Amino acid sequence: MEEIFTLLIDCSDEKGLIYKVTSVLYQSGCNIIRNDEYVSQEDVHFFMRSEFSGQSAMVHTVIAELKKVLPPDAHIRLSRKEKRNIVILVTKEHHCLSELLTRAHFNELNANILAVISNYDTLQNFTEKFNIPYQYVSHQDLSREAHEEKIVAAIKQYAPDYVVLAKYMRILTPAFVQEFENKIINIHHSFLPAFIGANPYRQAFERGVKIVGATAHFVNNQLDEGPIIAQSVIPVDHRQDAAEMALAGKDIEKYVLSNALRIVFDDKVFVNGNKTIVFD
Repeated sequence: MEEIFTLLIDCSDEKGLIYKVTSVLYQSGCNIIRNDEYVSQEDVHFFMRSEFSGQSAMVHTVIAELKKVLPPDAHIRLSRKEKRNIVILVTKEHHCLSELLTRAHFNELNANILAVISNYDTLQNFTEKFNIPYQYVSHQDLSREAHEEKIVAAIKQYAPDYVVLAKYMRILTPAFVQEFENKIINIHHSFLPAFIGANPYRQAFERGVKIVGATAHFVNNQLDEGPIIAQSVIPVDHRQDAAEMALAGKDIEKYVLSNALRIVFDDKVFVNGNKTIVFD
């Protein structure tokens, strides 16, 4: 029985790369459904996403043949079209968590939510209504490092593909980020790079902005400066105070986070330094 696969390749650019990749897929008996390509002119780097159908037995053959014809620095990822396993970290705000739980319940998220972990028990009763395990790991009387060790241990029980920060209001240490490199996705309540850090709606109000937005990004060691996956904005005006802007911003936060997860889980994102290449 044939399955749907996604092939992601990035490497130094050279002539004939698309021909080489598609030839390997053809010779392996695969049927290409869609191809997307891009060359970064800054570093002359090639990116390609190919979605195709084929027999599961040919996976190792395809990878081996691609390694023969692609440049030595090629990164090759081949995955089945299937749901990703995720763990969600939260604090007290419910709006992003409720969006993800609802979408998962109605099979609209392309993910299995293995657990929700929090430093508060505020959202426990709500989460458990969806029959999702909830782990309360208090940060009280613990150093940041000691608390993170407990959080990391809790996450690793589930071996998730990704860790989603759905309004998890704790700054992560480099050690935590390293444990899940390019696997942590955060929603920030601002149109980055504007208004980094805490209270962005207060900052936005004080500047008299005419739009507020949200940014979903991969987490790195620079606060709110990881590679951006998705962004969007909504209009505001002088009649709205900071609290009203924050309330309006919740809707855009939910949309941007769920959209970012969709394109990541569908293998449509490459991380290229501190930027992303998105084939959507």
